[in-house]
Parts: sequence; structure tokens; C-alpha cells
Amino acid sequence: MTDETEAVIEVLSGIGQIDAAGWDACANPLPEQSNPFISHAFLKALEDAGTVGERTGWRSQPLVLRDQNGGIAGCMPLYLKSHSKGEYVFDYGWAEAYERAGGHYYPKLLSAVPFSPVPGRRLLVRPGDGAHDRARFLAAGGIELADRHGLSSFHVNFTTEEEWHTLAELGFLRRTDQQYHWRNDDYETFDDFLDTLTSRKRKTIRKERRQATEDGLEIHWLTGADITEAHWDAMYMFYMETGSRKWGRPYLNRTFFSLLGERMADNCLLIMVTREGREIAGALNLIGGDCLYGRYWGAIEHHPCLHFEVCYYQSIAFAIAHRLARVEAGAQGEHKLARGYMPTPTYSAHWLPNPSFRRAVEAYLEDERSYVERSREALAAYGPFRRGALGGSPSEDKTNPVDTDND
Repeated sequence: MTDETEAVIEVLSGIGQIDAAGWDACANPLPEQSNPFISHAFLKALEDAGTVGERTGWRSQPLVLRDQNGGIAGCMPLYLKSHSKGEYVFDYGWAEAYERAGGHYYPKLLSAVPFSPVPGRRLLVRPGDGAHDRARFLAAGGIELADRHGLSSFHVNFTTEEEWHTLAELGFLRRTDQQYHWRNDDYETFDDFLDTLTSRKRKTIRKERRQATEDGLEIHWLTGADITEAHWDAMYMFYMETGSRKWGRPYLNRTFFSLLGERMADNCLLIMVTREGREIAGALNLIGGDCLYGRYWGAIEHHPCLHFEVCYYQSIAFAIAHRLARVEAGAQGEHKLARGYMPTPTYSAHWLPNPSFRRAVEAYLEDERSYVERSREALAAYGPFRRGALGGSPSEDKTNPVDTDND
């Protein structure tokens, strides 16, 4: 695949075929803005652990854009999917409608981070002059690949707003949703953050924090070399406990956690809870640039408010202590709003070549975008912040319909 500048796009069968330094130079060229989920190490760990592959319905098909000299000018994480699991941008209804009409929705093409609803770049091109054109060329390569195989669709999930507009230029339909993110307003301490909240919210959070540890629980932050295989054993146990209770079939295996610790220990933060020296709960977070990304949580004992403490308040405390600009707490969960995590838009883009199918989905997405925007504005109005503080909350006495005192 070439254009007049002799740039070439290659379709590979695994990220291991790509030079790690070349990939990361495109994926994370600026350390302060790095995203660990699109790093070569993270994506390769998923493949090496066997969680991603043809057997699991995630056939890796990464694209590499090479310049005239053979150097990597861009790349894209790309998967041929035989289902829609592990994506968090839901298109099951689309698949059902397409197949009712006599088509075959699967396999489809997807650019995303497997099992992780983490926003970030997907058109990973070298920065500088021509970056926009390189991004368009890379996306066009994905379209050509989907067209060549007669696929129903090509999806780019949790992309950036800038890429969202770039993809629209190429005919992708645009979709929005929302997550809950916490933003650091240069707080020196956790109490500085609490001071920006309404008095009722401050009292609720202080009460929840007291309840979380009143049974003699101790909480520890572990990063880098402090994380041992025994800690990964415990974290995997917690992950499986939550996964079997909520999803029925967790996506990751024990090998992945070891590979993550081996290759990305400095990007990992384990928030572990012990009682009488025994680990009873924990949360896995990844650190990247100026952001803390909350990922997996689990517990083998129930303690009131412990989930809130470990997943939300400890993450905020860590971000403040390490001068991180924000905490992204993952998908869903209006209960996060009362704890200072404000609704934040997310973006995805969808290429649908069938004209009739495209028209139907386009009409649906137009209504959905309007609903998501109204919902985000309504939820933000019920944020916990005092009037004039970060988040722009209304008055002290306004009732928050999604507040809750325990988990």
C-alpha cells in the first residue's frame, strides 16, 4: 500500500514483529503525556500471556506505517475480532440487526486496547510536520484492510477527540460516551481537596474513610521492585473474585500479571489491604505521564466503604502526593461522582461500508450523542464541589440523587 511519497503500510500478525523502540517513539513520544496502555510492553504482554490471540477471538493485526527510509512513521494496535467482548463500547445491538438482515457482522476490525476502556491515541504517528496526514494515511490503511477482507465494520474505540475528528474526515461515524475522572487542582494534601467540597460531602467522605479502616485494616502502596510474585498472586486472586462475581469469565490470566510486573513494574501501583498481616483486598493501577489509571479491584472479605477507600480515595491521595494531574477510574459508576470524579466525554469512531446499515446507525448515534451530552451536563450539576470550586457544583443544600454512604 503506497502513496506518492512512497510511504508503505504493513499488516503484521503480532506486535512482537515490531521494534519496541520504534513503536514507543510513535505511541509515547512525550514522557509527560505517556499512556502505558498503548506501550509496546503492555500490548506484547497481552499477546505473550495468550489473553490476546486467535484462540480468544482477538487476532492481532497491527499496522505499521514506514517512511521512505524504512523507519517507523506510525503504527496502530489492530485486531480482527470474532465477537464484541472486552471492548466497553457496546455494539451488540448493531451486530444483531446486521445479522437479522442476512449479513455477517463478525469478524470485524477493531483498534483498541484489549479489555481496557482507557482513552488515548490509536493513530500512533510520529509528531511534527505531516502528523495529521500520517494519521489519515494510517486510518485509510485500516479501511483498506477491512475492505479487502469484506468486513462489516472497522471500529476505533476510546480514541482522542482530535483523532475522532480526523476519522470523521474519512467517513467514520462518531460516537460518544462518558467516564468519571478526578482532576488535581494543585492540591498539597487530601484535606485541600476536601476543602473544595460542600460540607455534607466532606462529612460523608470522612465518615467513609473512617469506616473503611476501623476493623484494623492497613493500606500499603507498592510500586516497582517492591512488588513481588506473592503480591501478584494476591492481586490475581482479587481480580478473579471480582471477575467471577461480575462478569462470569475474567479476561486475563495469571501469566499476564507476572509479565506486567516483569516488564512494567515502575508503571504499576498496587494498593493492598492487609488485616493481621494477611492481604484481603487490593487494586491495580497503572501510572503514565501525569495520570493514574485505575484498573482492577477485588476483595476476599467485605468491609464497609473499603472499595471507595482503595479505588477512589487512595488513588486521589497518591495522585496528590506524586503531583499527578488526574485519576481515570475506568468505565461506568455514577457513585464516583459523589467522590469528586466528574463526568468526562469519551470518543469512538465507526466505519460502516453498507449504506443502509450506515444510515440507520448514523441516525441512532445522532440521538445518542445528544443524550450523552445532556446526561453529562445534568450529572455535572450534581457534583460535590462548592460553588466556584473545581467542578462548579451548585449550592450547599442541593440533594445529590446518586450519593451513597457505603458500598
